Amino acid sequence: MSEVVTFTLDGKSVTASEDETIWQVAKREGVGIPHLCHKDAPGYRSDGNCRACMVDIEGERTLTASCIRHPAEGMVVNTETERATKAREMVFELLMADQPDRHAHPDPESDFWRWSDNIGVTASRYAPCERPAQDVSHPAIAVNLEACIACNLCERACREVQVNDVIGMGWRGSHAAPVFDLADPMGLSSCVACGECVSACPTGALFEKSLMDETAATRTVYPDETVDSVCPFCGVGCLTSVSVSDGKIVKVEGRDGPANENRLCVKGRFGFDYVSSPERLTKPLVRREDAPKDPELKLNPSNYLTVFREASWEEALHRAADGLKESYGAKGGAGLAGFGSAKGSNEEAYLFQKFIRQGFGTNNVDHCTRLCHASSVAALMEGIGSGAVTAPFSSALDADCIIVIGARPEQNHPVAATYLKQAAQRGAKLVVMDPRHQGLMRFADYALVFKPGSDVAMLNAILNVIITEGLYDSQYIAAHVDGFEALKEKIADFTPEAMEPVCGIDAETLREVARLYAKSGKSIIFWGMGVSQHVHGTDNVRCLIAMALTTGHIGRPGTGLHPLRGQNNVQGASDAGLIPQVFPDYRSVEDPAILAEFEDAWGRTLDPQRGLTVVEIMDDILAGGIEAMYVMGENPAMSDPDQHHARKALTSLKHLVVQDIFLTETAWHADVILPATAHAEKLGTFTNTNRQVQIGRPCVSAPGEARPDLDLIIELANRVGLNWDYSGVPEVYEEMRSHMRSLEHISWDRLERDGTVTYPADDDHAPGNEILFGQSFPTSDGRARIVPTDLVPPAELPDADFPLVLTTGRMLEHWHTGAMTRRATVLDAIEPEPVVSMHPKEIRKAGLEVGQQVRVETRRGTITLTLRADRDVSTGMLFIPFCFQEAPANFLTNPQLDPFGKIPEFKYCAARIAPAMLEAAE
Repeated sequence: MSEVVTFTLDGKSVTASEDETIWQVAKREGVGIPHLCHKDAPGYRSDGNCRACMVDIEGERTLTASCIRHPAEGMVVNTETERATKAREMVFELLMADQPDRHAHPDPESDFWRWSDNIGVTASRYAPCERPAQDVSHPAIAVNLEACIACNLCERACREVQVNDVIGMGWRGSHAAPVFDLADPMGLSSCVACGECVSACPTGALFEKSLMDETAATRTVYPDETVDSVCPFCGVGCLTSVSVSDGKIVKVEGRDGPANENRLCVKGRFGFDYVSSPERLTKPLVRREDAPKDPELKLNPSNYLTVFREASWEEALHRAADGLKESYGAKGGAGLAGFGSAKGSNEEAYLFQKFIRQGFGTNNVDHCTRLCHASSVAALMEGIGSGAVTAPFSSALDADCIIVIGARPEQNHPVAATYLKQAAQRGAKLVVMDPRHQGLMRFADYALVFKPGSDVAMLNAILNVIITEGLYDSQYIAAHVDGFEALKEKIADFTPEAMEPVCGIDAETLREVARLYAKSGKSIIFWGMGVSQHVHGTDNVRCLIAMALTTGHIGRPGTGLHPLRGQNNVQGASDAGLIPQVFPDYRSVEDPAILAEFEDAWGRTLDPQRGLTVVEIMDDILAGGIEAMYVMGENPAMSDPDQHHARKALTSLKHLVVQDIFLTETAWHADVILPATAHAEKLGTFTNTNRQVQIGRPCVSAPGEARPDLDLIIELANRVGLNWDYSGVPEVYEEMRSHMRSLEHISWDRLERDGTVTYPADDDHAPGNEILFGQSFPTSDGRARIVPTDLVPPAELPDADFPLVLTTGRMLEHWHTGAMTRRATVLDAIEPEPVVSMHPKEIRKAGLEVGQQVRVETRRGTITLTLRADRDVSTGMLFIPFCFQEAPANFLTNPQLDPFGKIPEFKYCAARIAPAMLEAAE
């Protein structure tokens, strides 16, 4: 325990722990000490350079900076002596000399002016220095160095908190100022626009452009209110504070939540204005009688009334429900399917799957987890009896060894990446495994750029070393694990020397990584969709599970297995039963006792057979089976593989109901479109990748006639005869919780009170359990199971006709299919057009030029897009983000499925590239 000291603060006896500063104690005691270079937030160290927080200590000749000074036993501290007060006034007067006039200041309400008002300094007698002009070259951030006080908070924010290392302090003396990669202007730097520098800046020298009048170079927008909520994008689950002015979101800041500790990324901070996009759906639409469905018809939102006509809510809901009932009457449950959304709340996911199962007697209900981590869930359920992470990503800070494989957290989970980078800076050994290079490898002790599709070969070679060199934990295996002997026999032939030519990693490196992982006191593994989106994705994850189980690196802080979840509520939607083989809490639909429990609760006969998955549903439509679908917040016309196939299936449906906030590519094929509410317009709970359940709150009103998703699900359910009567979101949550042991002790009232609760929790007041399976596993006998794997090649290999490997994924600025982020002004300004990335050597080899239009082709289709040079892309590869509807990457991808997780092979298919002009010539 920390030693406690007692000292006197402004005549009052106070206590402090040995790691507290005078400034921190003063704040706790309600004494306000001015500060500019100090930020009271996690991750920020005190620097003491601005001298605004000086205090007087009896017996000491000079004043001291309270933000860096620790109190000592018996110390007498005074914050308001004449010399302390005069010193502060002098500091502010000197700094004010170099500030623009307040009426023309970038932020007249900044911390600098607030503290100036507080201490009574309104003008300066000193002559100003010449300062640089404003730089507005970046789409999101204005650089107003005329307001800079060289406190270096922005540098600490960038280099130490977000660990992006873009900002440094340049020049000398009174000319000292931030520089961005030594770039001028900022817009040319490698800044990733996380905005941490903006949040830290005490003067407005770095400021949100959206709040400023660029002509006057001053702030013009101020919020009417702020609402506490949660970010709508990736699975990190950052808590946010949303500022609203005149009914619109104008600013988003991070809150001190367990997942983000005030941090945000570019999407969370600057991607908010999609909510007020003029392309929002505001009225129900029905397909015109003279508008036949055409799978090749291009989406044209500006001309949508040639395909749809506006309708009343009564007509739209009547048509939607009657079409579903008609197909049910003709074919029973086998004729219908539903796609829910990982962007929606837990309550929406729960009611959606209940509606499909109770209303139509079918388990044909799925969502985007099928396209993300279905193979991870399959392997985890098989191996350890749980599909969720065993430890949060912040547990990396406790680890001695961290493995990141098939994930690019700097792009896809930027805030989670800060914990990994901080852990590496603190001394943890970091191993990054990826078929492409990536920025995180700058922090890595081992950067393994392996041949695409060879994950199992590489991982089995590591397992071979762990076993043959006796690095496994025999006591842990005996107490907790089955299947070790079978694994030992299987991997005997997978020596590093044998696997070196297969995976492209030299044998000695494989041995060193195996020893590092096994011998470290605490090792943890993170993986992403580069592992899961393969026909051998389940096998990939089985290998990772085997690594953890053989070494006992699970169930303790700093250890475990963590699949980084892609969408904001893909964990919660899966937990709530929005998948075809299980009810809520992953309880099998084929278990008679579980089936009977839900039949009793819901008062209907339910389907005793698992349903079809996303890709299987598309196949079944084209085979003449399913003829009606209800799609809520999903966009399979963009996210499914082989989109010609997927869009043909959608247009073949007799009846398609789409509920969304935009006229998506999927909605373009609908018979009825129901305008719904965006994340910022509704109440609900969301579960992030850490198993943390959090409340998202409405911040603004829905546009036009748009209605909440939950209300629309209930309305359709009642129109097909279910007679639901819910009073609101809390009641739905409590019903869902009654079917989920994982949410025991996490009531709605507790979430309102505590804000964030990790499941499972042991009682109504105990913190949730971040680290799982320290004693046993949630299997029938409490033991985990190792499943050995063999080499399975990708479903389609390069050849003479298609010599390259195409892989797809996300990019930092855009999320999933781009329906939201492509309509966010800042995000689309940073990445406005579809691109294909290729190594510069490969570009020269192919006789191509950076920036030209090229045609990328696979056996399933062709798209045209702009060529970009990227040294991270390995030779022989192409990378295309799948968020651009102008050039949909998934026109090209392979629909072949993992036999266990039923996930398509998005990460590997054979491709070729040529100049786009050849298409016209042909």
